[in-house]
Amino acid sequence: MRWDRYGQLKPSGGGWRKRPSAGFTRTCPFSPGARGEDELALLQFPTARHADPQVGRFEAAYVGHVAEAGFRADGSSGGMVSWVAAELLRRGLVDGVAHVTAVREPQREQRFFRYTISRTEADVRAGAKSRYYPIELSAMLETIRSTPGRYAVVGIPCFIKAVNLLRLEDDIFRERIAFTLGLFCGHMKSARFVESFALQMGVDPAAIAGVDFREKNPDRPANWYTAQLTLSDGSVHRKDWWHLVDGDWGSGFFQNAACNFCDDVVAETADISFGDAWVEPYSSDGRGTNVVVVRSPALNRLLSEAATEGRLDLREVDGDFVGQTQAAGFRQRREGLSYRLRLRRFPFRLRKRVFDDPPPIELRRRLVYRLRGNISAWSHRVFGLARGTGLPFLYLGWARAALTLYHGLVYSRDRCGYVFDLLLGRREARRRQDRDG
Repeated sequence: MRWDRYGQLKPSGGGWRKRPSAGFTRTCPFSPGARGEDELALLQFPTARHADPQVGRFEAAYVGHVAEAGFRADGSSGGMVSWVAAELLRRGLVDGVAHVTAVREPQREQRFFRYTISRTEADVRAGAKSRYYPIELSAMLETIRSTPGRYAVVGIPCFIKAVNLLRLEDDIFRERIAFTLGLFCGHMKSARFVESFALQMGVDPAAIAGVDFREKNPDRPANWYTAQLTLSDGSVHRKDWWHLVDGDWGSGFFQNAACNFCDDVVAETADISFGDAWVEPYSSDGRGTNVVVVRSPALNRLLSEAATEGRLDLREVDGDFVGQTQAAGFRQRREGLSYRLRLRRFPFRLRKRVFDDPPPIELRRRLVYRLRGNISAWSHRVFGLARGTGLPFLYLGWARAALTLYHGLVYSRDRCGYVFDLLLGRREARRRQDRDG
């Protein structure tokens, strides 16, 4: 895997493109010839107690946080991911945990984060926090292949699906990867996201020694993100996401194109998966709260025991509650995906769980999906132009205009009518909005 000009990781070898491979077809998570999430989940969790059209198959779902000291405070959310990984090590159920950690010398390695295999609780806890950054699995998988033991792998939905497809093909990975821990996912960013932070904070990207995408503040709502950059001289620079031109996550700046064609929000093939509880009263609690979906009976027993002992503070919820916490993500990955598939014709059939003939989508939502797609595509190009010419105002001006237009469509009913007029070139859109309320 190599960096492309837009700060995304791409395969550097061309042989897999030129020589058809049945094995590769079966293990690529986006391949139409690979097993889908529903099929994989049925194979892995045949006795699951629940099946939900959005959440998939699962044993139980919970909302809450870690009560055991340190985990909640050190994590982006309720501390559950690091706690489960550490508990698997403490109980001797795994010998190592593959997860994403910050690199020690980012400028030398030309990246800020990479997969690491941690073998102690301290190392696992040091890897807490969210990483909105391009990552790839190859070195971690090679380590697992060459080093006997039992491992847990933490990853976003497409990574967990890829690991599970690989386990079906390869006896070594099937034997050594004992647990998969999934992370709810909106989309993956390019490495230029960090550079944009630096640009807007007035710092040199080459001087960045550390990145915290979500600095925690228990005195502020959990969904008020603050980005923090630590420089090599020890100075720290912070900025709230809402003061960044690309700080609205839903607008899709620097999004990987593949994310437009993914329909798994909650890592449906993972033994356990975790997200933020983006509903009240949890989203206002700056200490952080997780929503957890458990599919492995063994892990469900582990959580139940810890909750009984007072080490976890959990309340059981249903699939509808989980769906509500990720409502925007499911709307983008289901309704939005059905619309994007109608706009773009592929020479093969993608295996996606959306309607072949979807119900009508209102005009405003169609415009939102189109604009979001254009922002995703053009943010890479415009930032690349600004970066190459040394003229940052090119990107900042374009991004402000794009975000204003996006907010007009998404958040303001009054302004939406004028946006429709602008985009469609006729006043009928205004009358239609008034008629439909």
